Amino acid sequence: MIQRLAIPALVASFLALGHGQDARAADSPFEGDLMRLSEILGSLHYLRNLCGESGQDWRGRMEALIAAENPDDERRAKLTASFNRGYRSFETTYTTCTSSALAAIARYMKEGEALSRDTATRYGN
Repeated sequence: MIQRLAIPALVASFLALGHGQDARAADSPFEGDLMRLSEILGSLHYLRNLCGESGQDWRGRMEALIAAENPDDERRAKLTASFNRGYRSFETTYTTCTSSALAAIARYMKEGEALSRDTATRYGN
C-alpha cells in the first residue's frame, strides 16, 4: 500500500510562502513551480482515487492552495487548468489501477515533496 503522504508538507510549504496576495503572477519567481504543483495535485487526485483512496483530499489541497494564493481571475484559471491537465492526462490513460499507475503515484509524490521543499527553502520568509 502506498504510504499516506508527507504531502501536507507539499501544500503547506507553498501556503507558507505567502507571496500570492501581494505579488502579481508575472512577478512571482516560483510561478512555474506553483503551476507544476497544481498539475501534480490533479494527477494525484485521479490516480490515488483510481488506486483505492476515496475522497476529495487532493482537490481540497488544490482549493487550499488557491485560497492561500488569492489569485486574480486569470491566474486562478491557469492554476485550475494545470490541475485539470494533470487529472486528464491520466484519466485518458488509466481505467484501472496498475503497477504503472502505482509507479506514477510514487513518482509524483516524490516530485511534489521535493518541489515544495525546494521552493519553500528558496523563497520562504
